[in-house]
Amino acid sequence: MNIVGRLRADLVCGIGLLTRMPVGWLAHDGLPYSMTRSIWCWPLVGGGAGACGGLLYAGLLWLGIAALPAAGLGVGMLLLACGGLHEDGLADMADGCGGGQDRARKLEIMRDSRVGSYGVMAVVIALLVRVTALAAMPGAMAIMAMSVAGALARAVMVVVLWRLPPARSDGLASSMAALPGYALVACMGLAGLCATVLLPLPRATLACAVAIGTAVIMCLFARRQIGGQTGDVLGATAVVTECAILAALS
Repeated sequence: MNIVGRLRADLVCGIGLLTRMPVGWLAHDGLPYSMTRSIWCWPLVGGGAGACGGLLYAGLLWLGIAALPAAGLGVGMLLLACGGLHEDGLADMADGCGGGQDRARKLEIMRDSRVGSYGVMAVVIALLVRVTALAAMPGAMAIMAMSVAGALARAVMVVVLWRLPPARSDGLASSMAALPGYALVACMGLAGLCATVLLPLPRATLACAVAIGTAVIMCLFARRQIGGQTGDVLGATAVVTECAILAALS
């Protein structure tokens, strides 16, 4: 397959994995799809999803809608684009780490589809942080900030995936243990490029520093709690990183 076809296959896979956008019409028989190879485009997917929320917020401000409800709808657009996928991971991780007494019990709770009190509190706090941080920004800044937060959050997901072993032998994350080196480098490069192009240098540096700090914290926390990473850990990582970056940029 030529390079264009391979890149398109990776992009289709990345969009289908991280969002609820309909990408079936882009798929063609015979294209080799690979979730591990698609990590290079995750910052692009996250940045695009964030831009959708930021654009809606800016548009509502232009129409005269107050900042707080406009921010709520902007974050709602982000959730719609991603199908609440990462928030579900945050809720599961909060329930497991908050309610489990040992590693096995925590993983068991995280696999349960029901949401407990810890999960509800975690999601509510995450929504409040993002909405209030967004409401503190002017429209143009919000578009840039949401895009950068989305891109860096997906890059941090890749860092966690790279640095931690799978916490269980089955599940989506366990099938992505070996990441191609070129895709990993491209992922980090695209995330950094997004930050430096869209934000002034001091803010770009701040956003990248916050993302690195969040990556370290999430890696240490997940290793201590469950001994590695799962799909829920990756989803929680994306949400926590977005919250931290938007709060810092606000």
